[in-house]
Amino acid sequence: MHIHIRHVNLARDFRGGERQTVLLILALAAHGIEQSLVCRADSPMRQELEGLQTLTFITAAHPLAGQFQGPRADLVHAHEARAVHWAWLHRQLRRTPYLLTRRVPQPVRDKPFNRRTYGDAAMAVAISSPIEAHLNERHWCPVERIPSALSHLPRHSVIGETLKERFSGRFVVGHVGALVDRHKGQRLIIEAARRLRSEHPDLLFVLLGEGEDGEALREESRDLDNVLWEGFQPHVGDYLAAFDLFVFPSRNEGLGSTLLDAMDAGVPIIASRVDGIPDIVIDGRTGVLIPPDDATTLSEQIVALRHDPAQRTRLVGGARQRLAEFTPEAMGDAYLALYQRLLAPA
Repeated sequence: MHIHIRHVNLARDFRGGERQTVLLILALAAHGIEQSLVCRADSPMRQELEGLQTLTFITAAHPLAGQFQGPRADLVHAHEARAVHWAWLHRQLRRTPYLLTRRVPQPVRDKPFNRRTYGDAAMAVAISSPIEAHLNERHWCPVERIPSALSHLPRHSVIGETLKERFSGRFVVGHVGALVDRHKGQRLIIEAARRLRSEHPDLLFVLLGEGEDGEALREESRDLDNVLWEGFQPHVGDYLAAFDLFVFPSRNEGLGSTLLDAMDAGVPIIASRVDGIPDIVIDGRTGVLIPPDDATTLSEQIVALRHDPAQRTRLVGGARQRLAEFTPEAMGDAYLALYQRLLAPA
C-alpha cells in the first residue's frame, strides 16, 4: 500500500515530543514511506531531518498556515496540541483523516472544541497506560497505546573521556530534563544534594537542561559545591555514559522517554512513581520507584544504591532486557500497522 503521511508539530522548542516525532519519521523512512512535516520555519526538527529524501517540509507557525501546501496526504498525524487543531481544520478543508498522539498526563479539558477535535479523529494514540485510561474515559474516539522510543544517543570517545576525567573520584548522580520544577522536580534534587553534602562528599549532582526555572534553580543551589548545572548539551549520550546513577523525580510525566535513554546507556535509575513512569520502570527490576515530592526517600535511595553495586548491576541488566519494547523500530512498526489499518477499505 503506497501512502503519504503528513506529520504536524508546531512546537517552538525541541523537547521530548519533538524528539519522538523525529524518531518516528526516521523509522518510517526506513520502510520507504513518503512523508511530509508541517512545522515552524525555525523548528530544530528541520536540522535533525535535513537531507531525508522521502520527506517534504511545509512551513506553518499556526493552525491556519500551510493547509494547501505540499503533496496531498492520505493521513495526517498530529503530534501536539496545536497540531490537533491544524489536523482538524485540514480535515474540514481537504477531507483528509487524521490521528493524534497524546503525550502529556494532564486530562484533556472537557470543552466543546476538544470534544469536536478528538471526536473527529480516526484514532487517539496514548504513549502510556494512564493517558490511555483517561482518553478511554472520555469516549470521544477510538484509543490505542503506542509507547515512546529510546533515541540510541550517540557517544563520542573524546568527549566521554574528558567527562570521566572531570568527574574522576566522584560518584555522579545525573539528571537530564527541562528546568521546569513543577514538571521535572529539580528542587527535590537540590534538597537531596543539600542533605547529603556533608556525610557523602563523594556524591556529585550533575544536571543537564535549560528552562524557565533555570536561573532560580541555580540561585537556590549557589551555596552547594556538589551541584553542577551544565545547561543544554548536544552530547547527552556522553554525559549519560559518565553518570553512575540517574535520578528523575518528576512531579508529572506522560511516559518519561529520557529514562529509556538512561537505560540504554546502562545507568541505574531512581524515578518517581507517577503517571506513565511505571510503564517503563518496574520497581526493583528495571529501576527504583519512589513517591513523588519526597526528597527524603530520594536521598535514602541514592545512598542505598551508592553502596550496593550488585543491585545497580541487577537493575541495569533488567532494564536492558525490557528495552526491546521501546526501540524506534518497534514504535515505527506499530504506527505503520495503525496507519495501514486506518486507511484500509471498509
